[in-house]
Amino acid sequence: MPKSKKETKQKIKKPVEKKQAVPKKPTTAKKQSANKNAGYTADDIYVLKGLDPVRKRPGMYIGSTGTDGLHHLIWEVADNSLDEAMAGHANEISVTLLPGNKVKCSDNGRGIPVETHKQTGKSALETVMTTLHAGGKFGGEAYKVSGGLHGVGVSVVCALSKYVRAEVRRNGFVYAQEYAKGKPTTKLKKEKKCPGGHGTTIIFEPDADIFTTIQFDRKKIISHLRQQAYLTPSIKIIIRDETVKPTFNYHFYFEGGIKSYVKYLLGNTEPKNEHTFYCKNEKEGMLVEVALQYAKEIECFEESFANNIHTGEGGSHLTGFRTALTRTLNSYARKNNFLREKDENLTSNDVREGLVSVVSIKVREPQFEGQTKAKLGNPEAKAIVESVFGEAFSEFLEKNPLDARAIIECCMLSARARRAAKAARTTVLRKGVLDGLTLPGKLSDCSSKVPEESEIYIVEGDSAGGSSKMARDRRTQAILPLRGKILNVERARLDKVLSSDEIKNLIIALGTAISQDFDINKLRYHRIILMSDADVDGAHIRTLLLTLFYRHFKEVIEKGYLYIAQPPLYKIQAGKRIEYAYTDSDKEEILSDIVKSKKATTGKKKTEEITVEETEGDEEVEEVAEETGGEADGKIKGVNIQRYKGLGEMNAEELWDTTMNPENRTLLQVTIDDAKETDSLFDTLMGKEVVPRRKFIQVHAKKVKNLDI
Repeated sequence: MPKSKKETKQKIKKPVEKKQAVPKKPTTAKKQSANKNAGYTADDIYVLKGLDPVRKRPGMYIGSTGTDGLHHLIWEVADNSLDEAMAGHANEISVTLLPGNKVKCSDNGRGIPVETHKQTGKSALETVMTTLHAGGKFGGEAYKVSGGLHGVGVSVVCALSKYVRAEVRRNGFVYAQEYAKGKPTTKLKKEKKCPGGHGTTIIFEPDADIFTTIQFDRKKIISHLRQQAYLTPSIKIIIRDETVKPTFNYHFYFEGGIKSYVKYLLGNTEPKNEHTFYCKNEKEGMLVEVALQYAKEIECFEESFANNIHTGEGGSHLTGFRTALTRTLNSYARKNNFLREKDENLTSNDVREGLVSVVSIKVREPQFEGQTKAKLGNPEAKAIVESVFGEAFSEFLEKNPLDARAIIECCMLSARARRAAKAARTTVLRKGVLDGLTLPGKLSDCSSKVPEESEIYIVEGDSAGGSSKMARDRRTQAILPLRGKILNVERARLDKVLSSDEIKNLIIALGTAISQDFDINKLRYHRIILMSDADVDGAHIRTLLLTLFYRHFKEVIEKGYLYIAQPPLYKIQAGKRIEYAYTDSDKEEILSDIVKSKKATTGKKKTEEITVEETEGDEEVEEVAEETGGEADGKIKGVNIQRYKGLGEMNAEELWDTTMNPENRTLLQVTIDDAKETDSLFDTLMGKEVVPRRKFIQVHAKKVKNLDI
């Protein structure tokens, strides 16, 4: 499920008038040249030595200094162990979270060499740990295939950690050396005998001066290493967490490789074709593995890897796979009369709907775009994957006619839905902003046309819409009220989605269009805020909207443009003092503070009683007396608690002060941390199958507190 993170107080910046510069007296060209060069000399040229460049610009090497960059340190060290496994020298890898924000990665590979390196005059271990572009992956036969190719992985970890200890089990002994911020703090020591033992252990503690947070996510680590266990069959990967009691242990071991991975990605989803396709072949020194299955789902889920590195942005190998898939299925469909002569070919989107696939290649000289390796650039990979997969998939279709029929029928159904959706899109967009015509009648637009400062509140119902329209800042805040609950798009194809008037209004208001016509650059607002009532119905409406955005406007979430408003649950009034509580714990803190304030005012120390009037809307519910500690001989009366059941109960001033004013409000930004888990959760909660949803409710029901119905 998309996670949320708190927004700091937002301030919408107003344009500032620039003062005109007073023109200076003209100078000669010679004087201008001299003045221009005066502040820029050879002394201004800095040469960063050792690992200083990494500490100066960490984002160049690990992508960011946020959570993703922090975990990238683990991936860099673990990748070295996986390279040993792929080379056939290790069969067990462990990653352990230690107290004090430390991580230990260990393997039973050959161990990093410790002999003196001829070029550096230092030990090979120290050279690898403290020198950029040093490693065993540039030439020779140490690693025929590896994920690391720049030789900067473990040295970057060393540079960005306040403490590192490297232990090598080799030649019957344990060798160890410690480092801090990329520099050795001890000499290489032969610590003890280790008969028959071999391997490498790296312990590191990230530098808090570099990273915005030092908080490792066990779930994220498990997800990544599970993936690696599938990609490296018969390798045991152990994950431990010693920061909790009892110690957490997780073991992975898969013999089926990526074929098993496809089955894992399918989860409980019913497959369309009975047999999972799998092929593995080597061509021109490149090993290609592909596994795929079609499922009874609308979404496509593709994973691609190069040398076990997840290429989240795809690359040439994924392009080759998609080209061969489209060509092979069209060829089979025409050969077997599924497509007639007058029928148009299936498109790439048609053949990928419902597809779950894994493409993995092993290449000796991978060309990744950037150190984070999100995209493969090897041009030869496209032709090789296209050839290997195309031949094998064509043979699979011929040998399995029932599977072939199921796949082709699935693709043709997608094609029919695409044509129907295209007609529906044309109808919707003909009346929309793309043709320069009017926006939806219920939309109260903002006057600003600058997306960066504009925001739209999607609110529940006309009542809340009325309060919001009166409360808003008309220059930057737009309001779009929705009537009731929108269609559950998880269970509907696009043509049916576009038959919903509420969804059509939302599409036109956003300005991006939808599906193949979607263009994020045409988004009219860079803050899209979901604002619903704080009850069960409000939560359901919010979930339906999140499903819509995740399935059809995912890039809006990925760009960080989707937010959830946080209206208060309670209004607490004691005399002239008015406070708003957003949670039950907030309410208790405010009441406690009211009592303390009264004590400080009266100086009394005896037991006090507060008479609290709790109301829902304007209706009085009950009057209770609470003992709050201390001693006093009087009572504090007139503390009124109003429980807001809906946004419509708040007047415009209250709504502005608590929920819409950028100076005071709290927004939760919607993000996607794990696409597979998010996809699975939406399918469970909003999909057609009832059994997984019932199981989810039974498992999590006890975690729900103070359920408002």
